[in-house]
Amino acid sequence: MDSSLWWYVALVLVVGLERVAELVVSLRNAAWSFKQGGVESGKGHYPFMVLLHTGFLAGCLVEAIVADRPFIPALGWTMLVVVLLAQGLRWWCISVLGHQWNTRVIVVPGLSLVASGPYKFLRHPNYVAVVAEGIALPLVHTAWVTATAFLLLNIPLLTVRIRAEEAALDSTLTK
Repeated sequence: MDSSLWWYVALVLVVGLERVAELVVSLRNAAWSFKQGGVESGKGHYPFMVLLHTGFLAGCLVEAIVADRPFIPALGWTMLVVVLLAQGLRWWCISVLGHQWNTRVIVVPGLSLVASGPYKFLRHPNYVAVVAEGIALPLVHTAWVTATAFLLLNIPLLTVRIRAEEAALDSTLTK
């Protein structure tokens, strides 16, 4: 493996560790939400989401290594910037939502809808980060099949997920 591939493997592993950190925050926030009377919705799509995101990280590595995808500097460096911006947006969303952020759809009745930070501009800014990362991370090392597959599989998932979130928010939050 050339050095760019080693760096790419390291990048994907770091993103994987970031996802583990998200899960730790999510578990802590879920416990808080349930203590406050939180209600979980949309459980049915969650296993597919976990599978898709896990498969996505594996696909990035497998395609780059097995298909011997090259690092094209103009594409790779640009996509790395997009990956970093997506991470920044993701953690901005997490910090603004505080205890209300979760990888699951858990809503605490009576809480107000968050309308600060990136939520001033978009209803679901975290999914902008998800889509940007889903395209950019594989393309850092030209893993275009993984980027395409993730995008195509993520569109119906996001449709279901956003509908579940909207229904949960409409039924429990004060506006």
